[in-house]
Amino acid sequence: MNDARAPRFAIERRERILDELRRQGAVSVRELAAELGVTEITVRRDIGALADQGLLTRVHGGATLRSPLDRTVPRAADAAHARYRIGMVVPSLSYYWPQIVIGARAAASAAQAQLVLRGASYDPADQRRQIQALVETGGVHGLVVGPETSGRDGAAILTWLDGLDLPVVLAERRAPAALALQRLEWVTTDHEFGAILAAHHLYEEGHRRLALALQRDSPTAEHLRRGWANGLADLGLRAAASFEFALEDLDGAGRERTLAELVDRCLASGTTALLVHADPQAIHLAHQVRDRGLRIPEDLAIVAYDDEIAEQGEPPITALRPPKAQIGRLAVETLVARLDEGPGRPVQRTQTLPELIVRASSRRLA
Repeated sequence: MNDARAPRFAIERRERILDELRRQGAVSVRELAAELGVTEITVRRDIGALADQGLLTRVHGGATLRSPLDRTVPRAADAAHARYRIGMVVPSLSYYWPQIVIGARAAASAAQAQLVLRGASYDPADQRRQIQALVETGGVHGLVVGPETSGRDGAAILTWLDGLDLPVVLAERRAPAALALQRLEWVTTDHEFGAILAAHHLYEEGHRRLALALQRDSPTAEHLRRGWANGLADLGLRAAASFEFALEDLDGAGRERTLAELVDRCLASGTTALLVHADPQAIHLAHQVRDRGLRIPEDLAIVAYDDEIAEQGEPPITALRPPKAQIGRLAVETLVARLDEGPGRPVQRTQTLPELIVRASSRRLA
């Protein structure tokens, strides 16, 4: 390799290392060396160079995202050194959103920005309180938020955000076109395309009667519903060949009754495959199916949406995986670009595609 190519290749390797960190939160020297086709010494040098820039923290055998306790070099996101202070409010700190936060933190660190995180709930009033608290401090330059977007409450909070005196980027949320909001920017997963992928996958596996099981109050539900309908139409399947089932909170005493009703309906209609949102519901359904003496996927194939814990199912469940860390990363990068370039920058609204991870719950029929 000549000298002109070597620096470029080193940069590419280090970008790959940072990408893996944003995706997983930690990386192994051994696994990176095998994936990149270089020696472990080379990977250690790359990690050392990135640590010297304050972009990650070295640990035994690998690296992690930059730790707040790492004081080996000045921290890019320390308040004293930050170019910008970015407020972030998400509706959950325990499911789906942690990976988005990881991606946002990594992007903020790379941009020499400080990320100030607040966890809210799915209650629009609580979301507004948390966002308002950040705004009223006067110390944030912009916001990355995941608010309610449906109904009157959603319209109210989105209109309020659009009218703030600081830039706002929505993460995994978009404003309804009917609101005609012109300032809000967003980065979302194309959930509709994800539902289309699921329908096509199940069709290719030999299924012709398919069902959709959704959490009725999920912000993702409407996008999945539209994509599912489009996917069935593309495949030439009649609407009568599918049904939709509402999955309410399955943590209560009525869980077994609800899931039994779903399985009964599948059996009565000849349905052989389902797309289920989200992972916990898909795993509970798999338990019900197996407890009834049915086989997965021979009698009923299951595809989950989210891929947070689907792999832990029995059998491991095929799932659509939104690029969650990338959503957080792109949201912060979009906000930083807005702060750098000002109001003359065109409004940016970005969609990313989910990935279909095929596992044993939907393998090809014999």
